[in-house]
Amino acid sequence: MADINFYFDPICPFAWMTSKWIRIVQAQRDYTVDWRFISLRQINAHLDYDSHFPPEYEAQHTAGLRLLRVASAVREKHGREVIGPLYAAYGARIFQTGPDETREPGWQGSPGLAAGALTEAGLPAALAEHLDDTARDAEIQAESDEALGLTGRDVGTPIVHFEPPAGVAFFGPVISRLPDEEQAAVLWDHVVGLARFPGFAELKRSLREQPQLPSFGVTGDEPGKTEDWHAGSRRLQH
Repeated sequence: MADINFYFDPICPFAWMTSKWIRIVQAQRDYTVDWRFISLRQINAHLDYDSHFPPEYEAQHTAGLRLLRVASAVREKHGREVIGPLYAAYGARIFQTGPDETREPGWQGSPGLAAGALTEAGLPAALAEHLDDTARDAEIQAESDEALGLTGRDVGTPIVHFEPPAGVAFFGPVISRLPDEEQAAVLWDHVVGLARFPGFAELKRSLREQPQLPSFGVTGDEPGKTEDWHAGSRRLQH
């Protein structure tokens, strides 16, 4: 059993940033991580997208589900240990390149992106054929429900479960920039310390900067724009 179960949707920028931090902590503490699925498209299925989200979000959420279908097939055919490299390859293509306004909404779930990520992870590019494999959706839904069962349903991604099955689980933390190696360990210890207190429920502020990622037009140490993110869009953002 892994030390950390990390539930991710590949379309979520804050899940991506948190995953990069988790990889630093993993290396420092020699933790094992099981990269698991949670679909923003599925956990928001009860909402009217037109009234709750900006126009492009439905296509983006659907793109995340498409990539999770491929990941489901990969896990079945090649084992759980390859999901971490595949998620890293997804994220590099989605978030570590600059913004491109010519792309259509939902471009993240394209066959070309999936095939390229599969190849980078050392997997057969032909597995991109599972982008539309809706037979995978029940498994992804079950894992999404598993994640929300750990925290309650009024959260998004990522969800982290430390020392499963009896250990602590929490949504986030939502971080907009990657801590350095020293800060990474300190942040981890503080987050786990809070989560281990039985009476702790929530620590939150809505005013935040944009994710410090090339996909948001942020390079190097350039500060991101600080704003109160649109309430209806937060489930995508984290």
